[in-house]
Amino acid sequence: MQINLTGHHVEITEALRDYVDNKFAKLERHFDHINNVHVILNVEKLLQKAEATLHLNGGEVFATSEHQDMYAAIDGLIDKLDRQVIKHKEKLRSH
Repeated sequence: MQINLTGHHVEITEALRDYVDNKFAKLERHFDHINNVHVILNVEKLLQKAEATLHLNGGEVFATSEHQDMYAAIDGLIDKLDRQVIKHKEKLRSH
């Protein structure tokens, strides 16, 4: 799984990059056919925003999350993506 991390108005530190890598490793345990991930971290005044696009076998999954803390926004993003990936996996299994 290749993770592309982009920051808009925020500097991507090594700690932030490691945090994102560890969280996406959790997603890979649920569904191992994740090809590419594009993560955008954005700061808009007091709001921290994280969004991601996952390229899977059989489709794409997109989610976004906003919070006042960047780490909390990433956690919310992973939770949303986790639910969507599990739903996608069940759809593939049912067909």
